[in-house]
Amino acid sequence: MALFAFKKQDALVMSLTLTTAFVAVAAAIPSLDSEKLDLVLIALAAATTLAAACRQLPLQNILIATGFTALIGGAAHGLSANPDLAMPFGLLTFNSNFGPKIFSAVPWPMPLVWIIALFNSRGVARLILRPWRKQKNYGYILIGLTALVAVGFDLALEPFAAHVKHFWLWHPTKFPWAWHGASPLNFLGWFCVVLLILAFASPSLIKKQPGNSGAVEMFSVTLWFGAVLLFAVSAAEAGLWSAVIVDALLAGMTAVFCWRGANW
Repeated sequence: MALFAFKKQDALVMSLTLTTAFVAVAAAIPSLDSEKLDLVLIALAAATTLAAACRQLPLQNILIATGFTALIGGAAHGLSANPDLAMPFGLLTFNSNFGPKIFSAVPWPMPLVWIIALFNSRGVARLILRPWRKQKNYGYILIGLTALVAVGFDLALEPFAAHVKHFWLWHPTKFPWAWHGASPLNFLGWFCVVLLILAFASPSLIKKQPGNSGAVEMFSVTLWFGAVLLFAVSAAEAGLWSAVIVDALLAGMTAVFCWRGANW
């Protein structure tokens, strides 16, 4: 069974991936004014994510899943930014450098962050679970593992977004512990919101066409690890060594499971 399934869209995906990598390097250079580059990077990463997804699924399926992801994820962060609600992640304030807000609630890049996190986390989960893809409960296991991988993505994202780029500011909570401002409620919220999104989006993400349904989407895996690497490098430049260590451990453990799945 082929591990890689190259299609006509590969040239577009590779081009977008290389452009995204170039912008990521430029945005990480301290001497450059990277505020606009950061937003361009997010948009490019989201475009690459969706282009990669279109290699395996019809465009209408991708649009449906994208709509659920952007709407539910963006709305969840909008609710958390409301001081009267502050749920499901805890109270946070978005800074102006994260872009103009949609309906005065959530900056426009936030739904794109959700697309990047969820689609690529699902790609990582698919690779890890490749040896068990024919099991009866594979779909439910994939949903749960995708949520866990997405929480790991957010674990790496928070120091980068809140302290390096200052996209948002976390307000204190009653929890005695916080990860660079984010309380445990944030990570529980991410897990639950991902489950909610996948409850609606999963039927659109199932490949129903004839062919190799077990083919691995390596572009999604590459994007996920590339994002974590960017977060780690940026954290190191800012002297956030606890974040660097956690990012390295997260990437290392995930890589071991991905390697096992890829070589099954």
